[in-house]
Amino acid sequence: MTQGVRWQKSTFSDGGDGNTCVELATTAAQLVHLRESDTPTTHLTTTPAPLAHLLHHIKTGRLGTRA
Repeated sequence: MTQGVRWQKSTFSDGGDGNTCVELATTAAQLVHLRESDTPTTHLTTTPAPLAHLLHHIKTGRLGTRA
């Protein structure tokens, strides 16, 4: 399903040769794929809006609380 997509490392990865980062890829079908570099065959698929919502809640410290 995600073959042929170009994975991008997080800017927060340590930059070393190890597998210590989150990678992201997008497709023409407006899907976003996320995976951890040490388990590249396991990934999550979502669309931009829910991912933006999750990131917003993480950044504002409201993850796990009711708005």
